[in-house]
Amino acid sequence: MSLFDQIGLDMGYVLIGVAGFTLILFIVTIVALVKLGKLKKKYNKFMAGANGETLESQIIQRFSEVDELKIESKRVKTRLDRITDNLLIAYQKVGIVKYDAFKEMGGKLSFALAMLNDNNDGFILNSMHSSREGCYTYIKEIIKGESFVVLAEEEKMALDEAINSRNYMK
Repeated sequence: MSLFDQIGLDMGYVLIGVAGFTLILFIVTIVALVKLGKLKKKYNKFMAGANGETLESQIIQRFSEVDELKIESKRVKTRLDRITDNLLIAYQKVGIVKYDAFKEMGGKLSFALAMLNDNNDGFILNSMHSSREGCYTYIKEIIKGESFVVLAEEEKMALDEAINSRNYMK
């Protein structure tokens, strides 16, 4: 009685399994040889016409380029930091409400314009148009989103619109 009979395996299945395993190993070996050939070609191309001295000069040149890139990167970061600081104090939030200052005149030619920076500091410009008497313009300072002068309803609406507008720095 053979070993396979004692285990309960058919010899045909064992041979098919071994043949399949051998085929898989053969395919893996071919793939590895192809990759090795490509790597060898790249190595030969890299080393073509080069000796230790020329390779050393190329490596030193690359390190020099990396050092220059680091310096330039620091300069760019410094400039970006300055630009960011300037943008934080620039007016970047805007709210505008058009209205009819004198109900009988019509036309909605009056407006309240709120302009705020990142800290909600800025101003409200209110321009009331009257066709007979001209145009009256008022400005009110805004600090941290609040005014120390009483705001008209349209001014409050413009301020709320500016405070809730999209802040591009965040």
